[in-house]
Amino acid sequence: MKDKVTTTVFQRLKSREKIAVLTAYDYLVAQLLDETGIDAVLVGDSVGMVFSGYHTTLSVTMDEMIYHTKAVRRGVKRALLIGDMPFMSYQASPEDAVANAGRFLQEAGAEAVKIEGGREMVETIGKLTQVGIPVMGHLGLTPQSIHQFGGYRIRGKSQEEAARLIQDAQAIEEAGCFSVVLEKIPSDLAREVTQQLKIPTIGIGAGPHCDGQVLVVHDMLGLFERFKPKFVRRYAQLAEEMRTAFRAYIQDVKRGKFPRQEESY
Repeated sequence: MKDKVTTTVFQRLKSREKIAVLTAYDYLVAQLLDETGIDAVLVGDSVGMVFSGYHTTLSVTMDEMIYHTKAVRRGVKRALLIGDMPFMSYQASPEDAVANAGRFLQEAGAEAVKIEGGREMVETIGKLTQVGIPVMGHLGLTPQSIHQFGGYRIRGKSQEEAARLIQDAQAIEEAGCFSVVLEKIPSDLAREVTQQLKIPTIGIGAGPHCDGQVLVVHDMLGLFERFKPKFVRRYAQLAEEMRTAFRAYIQDVKRGKFPRQEESY
């Protein structure tokens, strides 16, 4: 097994190699990811959509996130484990953020948390890092602000919005973030942010110039089919393979072909 990935190791990868991140929500997937050498595992609030069937991430609660992070923790030994702070677990006050982020580390075994937002989150990021909680930022399309944005459109296309995003990235780096996710922004803007920051940028729909990439594991495996963003590459078509397997099982049971004698006691 390679050396354990800590936040310090994660930061050093910026100048050495591209960083690979995927989401996980259960023990089995987490174990497989860790065995295959993933750098970091994010227990994303995307669990609400791909696991629980919500239409957005806004319904996910702290207790749900703690439950899934604990399950993932049992499967992850080497990778950096990051818990995604759900909607309204950190926005109300820095004190709320510290209490809830502390649960990720103390109860669930996460090694860092991720929060959305730019300059408005500087005080919160500072409070978290002061008490020893590493923070990954998240800029661009921030799904917890989906109603404010009015949809999942690309962010940072206008000069004004791009300039604001760059300023936000610089502000959260100065506040103490060890990394930042850049979601659904123009690749040229992502390149500029990546070049300006000392901390790693992790892209999702932000082009090839980021220091690393993250995808939702259910998307890249072809399990989640409700929609497919342009930036998702499907490395497998497991939903269709599962349907084929389920149909074969149903037919075997109906026809009395399962179980065979050698599958019986």
